[in-house]
Amino acid sequence: MAQKIRVAVLYGGKSGEHEVSLQSAASVIRHLDRGRFDVVPVSIDKTGLWQLNDLNTIEQTAGSALPIRRNAPEVRLAAQPDGRGALLPVDGAIPGVRDIDVFFPVMHGPLCEDGAIQGLFDLTDVAYVGSGVLASAVSMDKDVAKRLALQAGLPIAPYVTLKRRDYESDPADCIEAARAKLSLPVFVKPCNMGSSVGVHKVKSWDQLKAALDDAFRYDLKILIEQGIDAREVEVAVLEDEPLFVSVASEINPDPRHEFYSYEAKYLDKDGAAVDLPARIDDVAMARVRVLAAQAFAVLECSGLARVDFFLDRKSGEFYFNEINTLPGFTSISMYPKMMEASGVPYPELLTRLINLALDRHRQRHSLLRDYAP
Repeated sequence: MAQKIRVAVLYGGKSGEHEVSLQSAASVIRHLDRGRFDVVPVSIDKTGLWQLNDLNTIEQTAGSALPIRRNAPEVRLAAQPDGRGALLPVDGAIPGVRDIDVFFPVMHGPLCEDGAIQGLFDLTDVAYVGSGVLASAVSMDKDVAKRLALQAGLPIAPYVTLKRRDYESDPADCIEAARAKLSLPVFVKPCNMGSSVGVHKVKSWDQLKAALDDAFRYDLKILIEQGIDAREVEVAVLEDEPLFVSVASEINPDPRHEFYSYEAKYLDKDGAAVDLPARIDDVAMARVRVLAAQAFAVLECSGLARVDFFLDRKSGEFYFNEINTLPGFTSISMYPKMMEASGVPYPELLTRLINLALDRHRQRHSLLRDYAP
């Protein structure tokens, strides 16, 4: 019998999307194939503390979100010569967990999917699911991602960026610059957040300052983006040979919500209806899938990504909105749902992601680390 692959599932993190991660990780742990994988749950609290959790205790809770246990033993990540990782106790009071074959970061937001933890994994030389440092960083920054997408020929909606130091220096001038370029409504978005945290739809200019003030609570750079009378269409991408691109889905927020907000996504069970597949014709479906594959390649993504688009109701044109390199994996998240609708069930999806991570690590680990001409 083949030895099981030991998977450390990381969740939580120092991010405004901490709570969403707890839901995503609960779903991932529930769907991992126990015939193939030994699961090691590792929580990261909002101070950055890594703690080793007991899988049996977690499974007994059977909740939709994993708990952060204050009394769980603290651990640190360590490397091993064979390319596997280890989780060693900080105080030496408990045995550690060696031979971690692959890390599955089920975390969202800054320090979790922006290249920070990916850099830690690379420095430790361990296998991990998802994109590397470069793709994680540029994809997380909505401004940089849009600039790269535009340069590659993908259509984007007009927007302006603001940095907090400039805004604090002269708020009125920044607001006037946005008014000169954009028309109402506009959307205010932190550049490096997801799950619609800190996002506001602004329908009158006197609302803009309050929206900016709130968005700057979460990030040092924000977007003010032109609002478009558009449908929200999403596509899931899985790295494979050839690249596997799902059918598209469409998000239809309940009229009580101005847009697909955090509340509509996670707090209101009736916050949005989903058309899966999206109610678009074959030509549009083919077009958006091509655009999603292009975005995945342009931003140097690995493993997985969910690519979000606006579909202009008047022109029928697609606009690249953003790409998520560690999309939600909750029970209602669209990435696994789109994959399942395209023929890849949730457990198989997780298995393929882990195999991709191990293969990518083998390739990186085989590279020469010295030079002898």
